[in-house]
Parts: sequence; C-alpha cells; structure tokens
Amino acid sequence: MPWKATTTMEQKIEFICEWRTGKYTITELCKNFGISRPTAYKLIDRFENQGYNGLKEQSRAPRKHPNATDENIVKSIIKLKGKHSRWGAKKIRVLLFNDFTKEEVPSVVTVHNILKKHGLVCPQKRMRRVKPVFPIFDPKSCNEVWSADYKGKFLMGNKIYCHPLTIADSKSRFLFTAKGHYKENLKSAKTEFTKVFRTYGIPEQIHTDNGSPFGSVRAIQRYTRLSYWFIELGITPVFSDPAHPEQNGRHERMHRDLKAACAKPAAFDLKAQQRRLNHFVKEYNNIRPHEALDMKTPADIHDFSTRPFPEKIPKFDYDTKYKVLKVTKNGSIRWKSYYWVYVTAALMGKYVAIQDIGNGVWKVFYRNVLLGFFDERHLRNKEQSTRLETNLV
Repeated sequence: MPWKATTTMEQKIEFICEWRTGKYTITELCKNFGISRPTAYKLIDRFENQGYNGLKEQSRAPRKHPNATDENIVKSIIKLKGKHSRWGAKKIRVLLFNDFTKEEVPSVVTVHNILKKHGLVCPQKRMRRVKPVFPIFDPKSCNEVWSADYKGKFLMGNKIYCHPLTIADSKSRFLFTAKGHYKENLKSAKTEFTKVFRTYGIPEQIHTDNGSPFGSVRAIQRYTRLSYWFIELGITPVFSDPAHPEQNGRHERMHRDLKAACAKPAAFDLKAQQRRLNHFVKEYNNIRPHEALDMKTPADIHDFSTRPFPEKIPKFDYDTKYKVLKVTKNGSIRWKSYYWVYVTAALMGKYVAIQDIGNGVWKVFYRNVLLGFFDERHLRNKEQSTRLETNLV
C-alpha cells in the first residue's frame, strides 16, 4: 500500500522493522508497501548510515548551485564586515573589486543576503517621514563651500569633555580635520583653521551653524570675531537658519559616523581620543565609499584650492565715495562728533565705511561686506548709542 501522508514516518519504521527480520525479500517488501525498489534501497542506506534519524524527511534543495557565490568571496565579505562594522552592503561590495574581478563580485542584494544569513545585519529603526529639505548651499565645485562645526561634546574616560572641531568640503565631502579640543573657543578654532588653510588653501565660503565661536544670533549679521577674520581672508561666512541643522545635513551625517566610530566608547584622554579621530579621518577620506559620490571616496573627488592662505592679512582700501570711520573701544562709530552708532565689539579698532543712500539713510560696510543701515534722523539723543539695522523698514 502507498504511504499515508499522516503516517509517513511510521510506515518507514515499519518497513525497516520488516526488512530487519530477514523473512522477506526486497521485492516482497516493495509490493506490500507499494514503493519502488530504488526507494527501498534509499531508506535502507539512510538507516544503515544515520539510524532512524535518517528516515526523516530530507530537504529537497540542491546541495550545490551553479550560481552560488564563491566561498572565498563569502569569507571576504564577512571579513570586511568585521573590519567595517558600521558599513552596509553597498560600501562593502565596492571594496570587493580590489580582490576580485567585475564578473566575480556579486550584486548588492547578494552581499546583503550573505551578511543577513550570517547575522551581520542590524535592522534599522524606521524613520518618521518628514517634508524634504533642499540644501540652501549646494556647491557645484570643490572649495566653493566648506562646512565646519563642533561635534557635540562627549565625556572621555578621564571624565573630561572632548569637543571635536570638524572642517569638510561640501562638494567632495573631504574631511580636512577632526580636532579634539577641551573648549569651543576662538583661539582653538582659529589655530586649527589656520593649519587647514595652510595645507589645503582657502574656500570661497564657510558654512556653519550659529553656535560659538562661529556665529551669534544677537550680533549684527550673526558675525563673530572668527567671522570677521574669515572676511579679512576673503572668505564669506554663511549660516544655517537658527534651529535648522538639516540645512547642513551632509556635515551632520558625517558627525553621526564620527560619533559611532570615536565616542562609543570614548578613549581615556585627549591624546588617545585624537588618535581615534585621526584614524576616522583617514578611513573616511581614503577607504569608505560614499554613495553621493557614485561610491567613490572623497579623496578621489577632492582638488586642492587654488587660493593660498595669506600669512599676513591683506590691506583693504575703501573706495573714495565712502566715508571711513574707526570702531571705538565700545564697539561704536562716532557720528557728527556727539552721536554714537553701535556696530559690534568684534571690530574694535578696525575701520568701517559708510555710504549715503539718500533720505538720511546710510549703509555700513566692513571691507566688501554689508553690515547694516542706520538713519541719522533717528539719532536724537546725544551720547546715546543707536544700533545698526539689518534691513530697511
């Protein structure tokens, strides 16, 4: 009789028991159980090699597949994942081309499936969909816009905070530096910017947020002492809108990778932490493929700036159509001997130019940058300072 679907295993055991008695030939057993001779010999062979466990239903999947990924490639994928644990299938696949031919390297999906099969893929948290924000500073070439920021502070092993300053090219994503500081101040930032400018040249613009020492929402045009130093070098400072870090999203995304690589956990002291930051910069620029760069590295894309860093601030001569006034110690300019117009304390001792645009309204410039306006008709109180306005009403 044929096998019953519900008692298949019982029928197999009964067949083996009958065969072991030696009372029946294979032909008689096959006739009684309604199976073929090849099936009977297969069951006997499995029983002799594996015991009763060999009678269980076997997988029908082929043991070998002509399109299966080569074992050496699988081992290489697992090895690369162990070396770059935060990278996904796309980036790991690019590195396979260093050791294998184009025909041998599997697809991104295959690489992902191999990683998933070996438990090397962490499920990502579903992100809430938000309205897309288009970048307001989208450079078309290298060194047109650089971005800079202090990565959020984190505690090192010695219970002291590290404040990493990062500077990168917005087009190529090339990371010039990730320098750990004890404090976020003008001296530390200016020293590191000087070092980077001497090595890579200077950009046309530097894009930052509004935090110290880059910008201040209370200052005229948000400029700080660091901003005015950029202006003196011929660099235009530009800022994200307050509370909108997504406007410099590519820099913030890099910060996420930096935090995962260098701050979880952090090193014991700043010297050890700086070694981690330097390793991250080297890997980020030269090894890690970037999806926005067609899976090339930032080092493959970036070009040095053709504008060298001037060791001495170049002198600036205002046009003769302007009136030139000196910013006093209180951050103001004196107007008609006894009136004061407050500009900024960051320009103390420097010269600004003013231009009459009619109806008693004057424009105020520092070098070639417009700072704001003032209306001399509103200067009513002697010896009392009036602040600049950024827009005409």
